[in-house]
Amino acid sequence: MRRRLIVVFLVPLVAILVSLGGAAAWSATRSTQQAFYTQQLGDLGYFVTSARQALRSGSATVIDAEVRRFREVYDIDVVVFDPSGTVWAAGGDEAGVLPDDQAARVGLALSGRRAEPPAPVLPWSATQSTVVEPVFDDGDVIGAVMVSADVGAPRTEIIQQIVLLSAVAVFSVVVGVMLVFRLARWVLAPVRRLDEAMVAIERGAMDTRVAEDTGPPELRRMTRVFNGMADEIERVMTRQQEFAVNASHELRNPLNALLLRVEHLATGLGREWQHDVEETREEGRRMTRILETLLGLARGGRADTTISAVDLTTLAARRVEAWREVAAQQGITITMRGSAAVMSVTDRTIVESALDAVIDNAVKYSPADSTIEVEAARDDALCLVTVRDQGPGLADDEVAAATGRFWRSDEVADKPGSGLGLAIATDLLDVIGGGLRVESRARGGLRVSLILPDGAAARDGAVA
Repeated sequence: MRRRLIVVFLVPLVAILVSLGGAAAWSATRSTQQAFYTQQLGDLGYFVTSARQALRSGSATVIDAEVRRFREVYDIDVVVFDPSGTVWAAGGDEAGVLPDDQAARVGLALSGRRAEPPAPVLPWSATQSTVVEPVFDDGDVIGAVMVSADVGAPRTEIIQQIVLLSAVAVFSVVVGVMLVFRLARWVLAPVRRLDEAMVAIERGAMDTRVAEDTGPPELRRMTRVFNGMADEIERVMTRQQEFAVNASHELRNPLNALLLRVEHLATGLGREWQHDVEETREEGRRMTRILETLLGLARGGRADTTISAVDLTTLAARRVEAWREVAAQQGITITMRGSAAVMSVTDRTIVESALDAVIDNAVKYSPADSTIEVEAARDDALCLVTVRDQGPGLADDEVAAATGRFWRSDEVADKPGSGLGLAIATDLLDVIGGGLRVESRARGGLRVSLILPDGAAARDGAVA
């Protein structure tokens, strides 16, 4: 944006300065040329008068002396011609053959034509300026006078003026560039500070604000609006964090009481209940870990992940077993495919929570007498935990929106739900560098895959 702003200001400024400098240089050149031509006309008028007197008397002695003296003092050549075009007086020097242009001018003068003003020329395009004037006596042409002068002096003066104007123009452009850069910096200073503040807020510094005392009035208003928006966001985030802290803290007490009751009940049950009691204990411990993660997220703005080696096949099998009775109540069979170990260095709690959200989504929308298949597998450098259901599925244009918050398909609008399951799973996996892939199956239903790095990639990421 700074570059575009500088170009917008600088290009017109340079164009105006160049135009004005060119016009001034041309005007100075024309003024010098006109002054030089006027001086030549004055010299020509003087010698026309002297030549008339000499031609009347028929003696060239006096005018020869004047022409010679004039050439010695001013280095300007004067030649007087008689009516036949022959050189009559040239200061004692023999005039050679005249160039064609000078001969033509002499011929015009002897025919009674007066000298015409010279056309404007560039200073370096001519080396000599020549003017010719007829000599009249009672209306008759009795001769002609030609004055030739070197244009070195006016050329030098013109070049000096051009150099001076160019220096002024360059200085003006430099000053203009400096002013444009300062103007651009002044205009964009609030924008730069806004950008820095947004980056700081994105990194968690919610108390970052921008000073409102610099920049144009329009950008100052934008800064005030931004600060107001930041205040509102900080207020909402604070309330959410307070709610999460309070909720996680309040839930821990009844959860601990529930686990104590489980331990108390376990003392009166036989060995045949030992497996169910252990599963209940594990679920309680998992809920405790989830609450601790939620509490850490609410306090610090991010979850403190616990990275360890996890067998995804075993983890998925345990979650399948935990959901088996819930699915059976709706006439749904949930099975685990595959038994080979699939190791990944990741956060067990996050993977479990994300898998629970995906399985819950599958159970919720699968019809009775259908089967949900869960499988852990390896795909090159990635580990996949896939959940396949036989529900209504999604259209191709709905698959991309399935992980959005509060999004629900029109086909299942009559079923209870908030549209947050897959969105929560996506957010959880993003914390550990994973992802969620949703695919619509050709024979109906969805295939939702939790994508996790394998052991080597995850270990490298943890070290980094």
